[in-house]
Amino acid sequence: MKTTSLESVWSPRLLSVLRIIAALIFMAHGTQKILGFPTGASPEMFSLPWIAGVLELFGGALLVLGLFVRPVAFVLSGLMASAYWIAHAPKSVFPALNGGDAAILYCFVFLYFVAAGGGVWSLDNLLGKSR
Repeated sequence: MKTTSLESVWSPRLLSVLRIIAALIFMAHGTQKILGFPTGASPEMFSLPWIAGVLELFGGALLVLGLFVRPVAFVLSGLMASAYWIAHAPKSVFPALNGGDAAILYCFVFLYFVAAGGGVWSLDNLLGKSR
C-alpha cells in the first residue's frame, strides 16, 4: 500500500504531538502529588501514592523531552495498569463508574510509545536513539 505525502509527513509529527500532550497532562498528576500544585497535599514519602507521583512527574518530564521514551513509557504503562487494578477496579467493574478510564487510556497510549518511539520531535530522535 502506497503512503501519501500527508501520511508520511504528518504521522511522525503527530506521534510527537501525542507524546508531548499526553506527557504534560500526565505530569500534572505528579505535580499535584509531589509539589502540591495546582492543589493537593503531598502523600507520605515512599508511600505508594508518593512513588506514583515521582514516576508521574519525572517520567512525564522525560516523555515531554522525548528522552528514553521506550523504557520510560514501558514503566509508566505498568504504573497505569497497576493504578487501575489497585485503585479503580475494586470500586466497580465499569471504568466509567470507577474513575479508571484515564488510567486505562494512559496505559495503552504509553504502551504504544514503547512500540512506536517518541516521533521525530524527540531528543531520542535527535540523538539517534530511535529505531
